[in-house]
Amino acid sequence: MPKDKIAYVCSNCGQESPKWIGKCPACGQWNTFKEIRVADTRQQVATTAAASAGHALRRNKVLRLNDISSHDEPRIDMHDAELNRVLGGGLVPGSIVLLGGEPGIGKSTLSLQTVLNMPEKRILYVSGEESAHQLKMRAERLSSSPQLTNTDNFFLLCENSLEAVFDHIKEVQPELLVVDSIQTLSTEDVESSAGSIAQVRECASALLRFAKTSGVPVLLIGHITKEGTLAGPKILEHIVDTVIQFEGDQHHMYRILRSIKNRFGSTSELGIYEMLQTGLRQVENPSELLLTQDHEGLSGIAISSAIEGIRPFLVETQALVSTAAYGTPQRSATGFDQRRLNMLLAVLEKRVGFKLIQKDVFLNIAGGLRVTDMAMDLSVIAAVLSSNVDTPIERGWCMCGEVGLSGEVRPVARITQRIAEAEKLGFTHIIIPRHNLSALSREKLNIEVVPVRKVEEALRALFG
Repeated sequence: MPKDKIAYVCSNCGQESPKWIGKCPACGQWNTFKEIRVADTRQQVATTAAASAGHALRRNKVLRLNDISSHDEPRIDMHDAELNRVLGGGLVPGSIVLLGGEPGIGKSTLSLQTVLNMPEKRILYVSGEESAHQLKMRAERLSSSPQLTNTDNFFLLCENSLEAVFDHIKEVQPELLVVDSIQTLSTEDVESSAGSIAQVRECASALLRFAKTSGVPVLLIGHITKEGTLAGPKILEHIVDTVIQFEGDQHHMYRILRSIKNRFGSTSELGIYEMLQTGLRQVENPSELLLTQDHEGLSGIAISSAIEGIRPFLVETQALVSTAAYGTPQRSATGFDQRRLNMLLAVLEKRVGFKLIQKDVFLNIAGGLRVTDMAMDLSVIAAVLSSNVDTPIERGWCMCGEVGLSGEVRPVARITQRIAEAEKLGFTHIIIPRHNLSALSREKLNIEVVPVRKVEEALRALFG
């Protein structure tokens, strides 16, 4: 029996050390090193497990760069336009994808609903959290439509042992493997309990080798810690090819699917879903759902034309400014960067002259959406000022533009798509940075474009 050795792994970045260290030399975090037991034969665990699945391992050899084919492998259609967009056009054969999200947000619902829409593929769904009866009840609820009745190629397995999972893989020979969740799997070669750093690392490495040697894509579902990060060592995110995160508030009906890491596509794409009783519904036009139907006469609301990835949509920015009740003013932002809000408030006070030092400022992006587009700056300032002076912005106005520290409105990317989205939804005026005028052909537009160079010009156009 080979003797196990003790190692220490940073739970934040995955850095290894032969002894315990107070401060991680890689990421600089304190008290993050955890003790794990590592078997001397851990390198053979994944190989043995993959070989037991009945797939011959490919022998690697040295290749010339010119001899390697550069054509893209055909991707697997997930029959979900939002998921295909986030993955970069579909699932790549032999890839391993990690889907993370908070408890109850809909990770299992999304994965089960997706595989039920793929009757042409032989799928093995491994669940370590739910029983077969629970999965059957959920599948019946999600597959109420007629096109989901063909489930002859869909196999369920309720198992927590990695070795048993590979035995069933050898028997079923799936074309897609789903593991719900990676924290519930355990291997006999590691003595620690399921969900520990050592178990998550060894199980993920074995599934990675299986995916790469067999060409079968693997979808892993991961838990989220209370800090909002994926449970387990950071090396879990380094092992997989793609990391996608399912976000949203359980009290809102919208869910955001966002790509954090993607070796086969862009990391700035997002998909939007609506949670219904029968499952998740794809939102093809998020602008109509993210905008309040009637906000005429309401102050503190500004509409911004934002872009995430290559997808333009209009977002409603809500702000509330009131006198600080307890002496110390509060600054709160939901769906927007708090530090950026503080910077924009400083610009509004220094460059425009509005005194907000004794005012509470609350900012919210409607619909539970979290937006990182810098073009939201102009709408944030407009919403804050509208609430401060209690004057609503006229109906039909929207805007986009990044605000600099000197109060200038900086140009933004994809200005044509932003204007086209606003025009499609019936807006009559749009405020844009003046530097973006050179890339526009204003003759074909049915919306009035208002170019501005400074924040004062934009506020003057909105409030007179």
